[in-house]
Amino acid sequence: MRTMIAAWALALLAAGAARAEVVDAQPNGFEVKHEVVVNAPAAAVWGVLVQPSKWWSSAHTWSGSAANLSLAAASGGCFCERLPNGGSVLHMTTVNAAPGQKLVLFGALGPLQTSGASGALAFALAEKDGKTTVTVTYDVGGYLKGGLDKWAGPVDGVIAQQVAGLKAAVEGK
Repeated sequence: MRTMIAAWALALLAAGAARAEVVDAQPNGFEVKHEVVVNAPAAAVWGVLVQPSKWWSSAHTWSGSAANLSLAAASGGCFCERLPNGGSVLHMTTVNAAPGQKLVLFGALGPLQTSGASGALAFALAEKDGKTTVTVTYDVGGYLKGGLDKWAGPVDGVIAQQVAGLKAAVEGK
């Protein structure tokens, strides 16, 4: 838990140095958006996308290891994490899975899980000339004491790390 909170705090500091992708931020919600071109066809991107243990940062897990992550890419499926001693975390639920095209997950990531906020994390894949543009949006709404707008920057930083990790994993870097 401390590791996760520290990682989110670090992302808040790093967000100031990174190019902001906060589309909107209000006390009742926010949207962050990232777009990256991956040098691979959409089928290859999808194959890695549905294996978060290959690209999600271990610093942004409750267990401290991305190897404990799994994703069932079918409606009702779980983006879950195994914890020590038989524990588990349901990070998000799959609500739309179109292989090679779109993946939409619903829920709350990290510290947002302990609030009244939740959101849709969407991955859209568009292939052209053997390359795939991946557009990732995370729309979050609900209640968080002090306002969700204050979390837009830190969440943007965390999503940026995951998008970079996905690109690197697909491209073998």
